Amino acid sequence: MEKSGHAKYYEALVMKLIDRYIITRFLTTFFFILGVIMSIAIIFDVSEQIDDLIKNEAPFFGVLFEYYLNFVLFYGNLFSPLLVFLSVIFFTSQLASRTEIVAILSGGVSFNRLMLPYFISATILAAMSFYLNNYLVPRANETRIAFEGKYIHTYKRSLTTRIHKQIRPGEMIYFDKYNRIKDIGYSFTYELWDDIDLKTKIFANYVKWDTINENWILENFYIRHYHEDGETLIEGQTLDTMFAFLPEEFSARVEDVQMMNVHELDDYIESETLKGSKNIPFYLIEKHSRNALPFSTYILTIIGVSMSSRKVRGGLGAHIAAGLALAVTYILAMKVTTVYATNAGLDPLVAVWIPNLIYGCLAVYLFAKAPK
Repeated sequence: MEKSGHAKYYEALVMKLIDRYIITRFLTTFFFILGVIMSIAIIFDVSEQIDDLIKNEAPFFGVLFEYYLNFVLFYGNLFSPLLVFLSVIFFTSQLASRTEIVAILSGGVSFNRLMLPYFISATILAAMSFYLNNYLVPRANETRIAFEGKYIHTYKRSLTTRIHKQIRPGEMIYFDKYNRIKDIGYSFTYELWDDIDLKTKIFANYVKWDTINENWILENFYIRHYHEDGETLIEGQTLDTMFAFLPEEFSARVEDVQMMNVHELDDYIESETLKGSKNIPFYLIEKHSRNALPFSTYILTIIGVSMSSRKVRGGLGAHIAAGLALAVTYILAMKVTTVYATNAGLDPLVAVWIPNLIYGCLAVYLFAKAPK
């Protein structure tokens, strides 16, 4: 029997109210848990950093807005998929314990239709996470890390030891030590190769960056040119040179890619690939995780709803315990695959998406078993 216009209107109105109710509960629960977790994290961080902040006379508003505001943006976004997971389990378990989900499903609403407001909420949070990952958080990290370097981690060493890198195809440099503050490299060696043949080798007791002329100055150097008839040796005290590397390259750290937006990161990876950098897997993991992390919001939402939508013995506590166990295994999977990518040659793209693939399969299974 076909439903009347009034009945259809009433059903649409009820579904709109249900959608609004679930979306509101989803988002408010997420931001509440985010606020609680970040408050606890800030309390622990303050207790750890307070001595350095006082010792280095960090300004109050700098601590508040330059450090902790960006601290919340970085770590809140980093753990947002897991907080989404816990939020879904928390409020869906409450709905199930009050038999609200049973009432909705008994009223003729399918489980697939019930998932719509969850997916709308997950889309809002995933879109926020994607924008934060690729654009806002890198700028926030830049401010936060600069503040840390000035007021917290002032004790970090200025010397980097045993630098060995390719600056261009066929061009290698080596420093025994490099002072990042004075921009001076000690026991400097430069080698120019033509395939397997060494063509030129330069050695200097030290090399210093000239900030005025923007070039490198060799001190106590010798240059050997190798050719078929033997070699040519040139020695001297001082020589102005132009090499294809800059001081900034030696003050850079692997984690500095966290301060680059998506376009800067792509350009940096391309540049470092040409130089033969050994840190390319770290950079690619950072790049791919910025997309994989927001996508995991959908997977963990499906798992959370499917797990907590039925009433079980133990209620909310049992659901939270199961959710925490799954969250821990998810984090563990991310760590294991990252280690394999950086140390065992696993493709970074595959490494980053493996946890999503595994938990995606789990989501499909749990969704199939969910009450219909």
